[in-house]
Amino acid sequence: MQVNHRAVIIGTGSYVPEHILSNADLEKLVDTSEQWIVERTGIRERRVAAKDEATSDMAAIAAERACADAKIDPSEIDLIIVCTVTPDQLFPSTASLVQARIGATAAGAFDLQAACAGFVYGLSVAASMIATGMHRRVLLIGADSLTRYVDYTDRKTCILFGDGAGAVVLAASDEDRGVMHYRLHADGEHSQVICIPAGGTRLPVSIETLAARQHYIQVEGRRVFKFATNAFVDLTREAMKSCGLSVDDIALIVPHQVNSRIIEAAMKRLEFPREKCFMNIDRYGNTSAGSIPIALDEACREKRIGRDDIILVMGFGAGLTWGAAVLKM
Repeated sequence: MQVNHRAVIIGTGSYVPEHILSNADLEKLVDTSEQWIVERTGIRERRVAAKDEATSDMAAIAAERACADAKIDPSEIDLIIVCTVTPDQLFPSTASLVQARIGATAAGAFDLQAACAGFVYGLSVAASMIATGMHRRVLLIGADSLTRYVDYTDRKTCILFGDGAGAVVLAASDEDRGVMHYRLHADGEHSQVICIPAGGTRLPVSIETLAARQHYIQVEGRRVFKFATNAFVDLTREAMKSCGLSVDDIALIVPHQVNSRIIEAAMKRLEFPREKCFMNIDRYGNTSAGSIPIALDEACREKRIGRDDIILVMGFGAGLTWGAAVLKM
């Protein structure tokens, strides 16, 4: 990809709701146990948005924190991209609501939908727009309120998901750092592996769809496990080959927090040291598009990422969609 400018992350921020839903709490709702959940997913607790807390609320707080970290005023932002599958409403965009709330009066705004791969897809769009010179500062947000669509009678899915938002500020730079590589993939032939069947134009809301519980997240667990593990391995190898990197060159992998067993299995296949992978799924569960930027913000604040470090971020989820990006911080 020919570029004029590199997109460099100059600030990160995140937000998770106050309410914690622990595995012990889920034991009271559905036939499950702490041991069963931890052994299969690595999740011990997840955050749940309050009844009056929407996706835009979480996104705005993460955005303000990212701007503060970047030491810029929101009025200096050129463009806002919100990656989400759980918008406040069908329209207007959640990004427009965030724009108004944080006072980013000079920014354009739109939503991007690629499920758990959303942040990586958004990163590629933001980097491309900065490369062309069309934008100098882009606020990229991943935010989802998946617990709004969780069926708490289904123990296979209700244990997986949580709510949260993460954000980064990307700025144009002439230095040899920033987004060095990205690659996106999709396979719509397997779109029903992870989906919410009803609520759109194919199956509008009806008495029948409500009775059939088709407005909740449905997951084919075994197929997702195989897909995500293979995607993790393939994306890593593809990125390393494209950028001429070795295991020693990569300081940290920040993957979508899908399942600790998936992540650990992939790291083992890649023969990567476990300490080179950042995981916080035990505290937040799967927060979809919020997953990577929340983890990225925490990794920065915990000093797991330093200047000139090369990191790999990757996401995989519904669509099916998957993608990765290499960043020199």
